[in-house]
Amino acid sequence: MDGLQACFLASSKDRQPATRGSVSDASLAASGRAPAIPQHGVALAEAFRAWLRVAMVAIFRFKAGMIPTVLAPFGGRCAAASSGRRPMRRHASIGPPLALALVAAAGGALGQGSDMTSVDLTQLSPSLEPDFTQWRTGRGAAAEWTVVKDPSAEGGRAIAQISKDKTGYRFPLAVYKPFSGKNLEASVRFKPVAGAVDRAGGIAVRLLTPDDYYVVRANALEDNVRFYRVVKGKREQLAGADVKVASNVWHRLSLKAEGDRFSIAYDGQPLFAAQDATFADAGKVALWTKADSVTHFDTLIIRALP
Repeated sequence: MDGLQACFLASSKDRQPATRGSVSDASLAASGRAPAIPQHGVALAEAFRAWLRVAMVAIFRFKAGMIPTVLAPFGGRCAAASSGRRPMRRHASIGPPLALALVAAAGGALGQGSDMTSVDLTQLSPSLEPDFTQWRTGRGAAAEWTVVKDPSAEGGRAIAQISKDKTGYRFPLAVYKPFSGKNLEASVRFKPVAGAVDRAGGIAVRLLTPDDYYVVRANALEDNVRFYRVVKGKREQLAGADVKVASNVWHRLSLKAEGDRFSIAYDGQPLFAAQDATFADAGKVALWTKADSVTHFDTLIIRALP
């Protein structure tokens, strides 16, 4: 990689802009020499080389294992990295372009220095077992989560709640079984697809029972994001904000829980914060929808915090 950088840097020395007193481009062409690059072209080349150096360093560090593994999109494959090490369960193998995206995710949305878990959608059964179990808060039909094809999703597949039961107080949950935590940061990428009563998707944390947890959700019919606590099946709003939630568009929703403090972000931007001490113990993390919402999820990221 140092050789590539040296190659680009060395080649730049031969591409300096023409200055006063230099021969014309026509004379250079007649002599068989290449004309000088205009000043704006040099600036563009310099910007490209700077970006390339950052990209190559990021890829090198990722390949060397210096960047924490990020929870890959559900469509990722469980395999060994190109370092030749033995495959590790639930750690994804990725190529350089995706490595850059994961560097951004690790450094931006979720911070630095954490252990991440990978959910491999290609290994899930239609019922999502053994990685997920299905719960439901409230009334109505049981939750109906499955794996569906979605060309717009990462890897072309997504987890979806497909039941169209219109019971208003019905909240299907897909509970991720391998993880349990109190202080954590969780993020999902979701797409509201359909729903007449509701068209929502969210994340539940500190899930103790189907009737006890915190949840943040975004609603495409109401154009808002709300944060709730659910106690013995009763939902109580703690905070919220009005924001555009477009249907059939992928969005990212994040929830950070530290002690009694909670921070919510939507599409990469901080949205609001709340404070509550109802649930102080560790619990599960789950995907969440409401009523007849048909919502697709293709990425889940969970990071345990101190």
